[in-house]
Amino acid sequence: MKPPILITNDDGIDSPALAALETALSQIGRVTVVAPDRERSAASHSLTIHEAVTCHQIAPNRFAVEGTPADCVIAALQRIMKAPPGIVISGVNRGTNMGDDILYSGTVAAATEAVLRGIPAIAISAFLDSDYQSAAAVAAGIAARVLNEGMPPDIILNINYPKQWNGEFRLTHQGRRSAEPFSDHEALALGFVSICPLQINRTAHEYFDHFADWIGQIPALKRGL
Repeated sequence: MKPPILITNDDGIDSPALAALETALSQIGRVTVVAPDRERSAASHSLTIHEAVTCHQIAPNRFAVEGTPADCVIAALQRIMKAPPGIVISGVNRGTNMGDDILYSGTVAAATEAVLRGIPAIAISAFLDSDYQSAAAVAAGIAARVLNEGMPPDIILNINYPKQWNGEFRLTHQGRRSAEPFSDHEALALGFVSICPLQINRTAHEYFDHFADWIGQIPALKRGL
């Protein structure tokens, strides 16, 4: 039996790029779509906490949520799906999510929410008006490998698809707003599909010694003030 797959996005349930992803992933799994009922781009990891999150079933295995991308993942896991999915894929986002934009991305946040709950997740984004079907096929290929081999805990794969793909992949780091070497920005500028592993734990371990000395020189902290 094909594994269960949850897909979502931040562009809304009617996005053609979401439909492309659904078609591609249907080849490898039993897909459930749970997505915002309207555009929720740049929602980051916001949650709806002061009002009810309403879900509407609009077709078999398709649900529209009056909430953010992270709300969609929570609703899917707690209220809609009978069993946890083998993987969550967020996208295909219409517009890239790399560099500094990762901080604002509802697409990446939805994948992050899944990983926080112990489920492997991928975020897939592409340039506006690019080949969403090809980007979806890339996501499906990577998802198939994750389903077969698993993924390290607390890791999100952030994938970005270029305007014109050169047919190759590049492992990248999160850049800034420039094409620095081996960054996600540079990879897309050169036509690669960028695969950037992100992590949940944002602790700056390499600076522990620096701040240990720094804290030791603050008298007020020594006095417990």
